[in-house]
Order: sequence, then C-alpha cells, then structure tokens
Amino acid sequence: MGSWTEYLWAFLVGGGLCALAQFLIDRTRITPARILVMYVVAGVFLGAVGLYKPLVEFAGTGATTPLTGFGYLIAEGVRKAVDKDGFMGILTGGITAAAGGITAAVVFSLLASCLVRSKPKP
Repeated sequence: MGSWTEYLWAFLVGGGLCALAQFLIDRTRITPARILVMYVVAGVFLGAVGLYKPLVEFAGTGATTPLTGFGYLIAEGVRKAVDKDGFMGILTGGITAAAGGITAAVVFSLLASCLVRSKPKP
C-alpha cells in the first residue's frame, strides 16, 4: 500500500497529462485523433530516449495510464525483445508487451456489445 504522497503524485501527473490533452482539444484546431496519436508517439519517443522511465518510477500509474504510457509500454517491449531476439524483436516486442491491455480491450468491448443495444441516430 502506497503512501498518500504516491497517490497525490500519480493523480497530479496523470491529471496533468489529461488536462494538457483537453487543453489541446479545446484551444487548438488539432483533432482529438491526432492528439491521441501524438500522445502515443510522445510516449514511444520519451521511452526510447530513457526520459519516461523516471516519470513512471516517480508517478506510477499516473504516468502509465494515459496514452503516453501505452507508447512507453510499446517502446519498452521492443527494447527488451530486441535485446532477447535481435531484429525480430522489432516486429514482435510491442505487441507482446501490450497483449494484456489489447486483449482486455477486445474482451470488454465484446462484452459491452453483447449487453447494450445501440440505437440509431435520428
């Protein structure tokens, strides 16, 4: 169980990342889809150059939950797979590292589609 300061930092860092995305949506002409892609790419880049890992160690889930954390997860998976498998790790590492999250998204989406009936737009 973490101390209250760990929870506070996770909340502030995760909230700050989300607030920045909301600011970009509200105040710029950048589409939300492009902002999502920018966050994933930023996570990959910062993970690849070693700047995101200290943030993850400091903020915990506050840094891993937003989409930047998904990008970081992919970069770490590729790095580990390349160390282990060589060139083939470039192709397999990201998917292997993110397999749990991707599987959860597919399963919960399927479950939601079975439980909820969509209504056509008028």
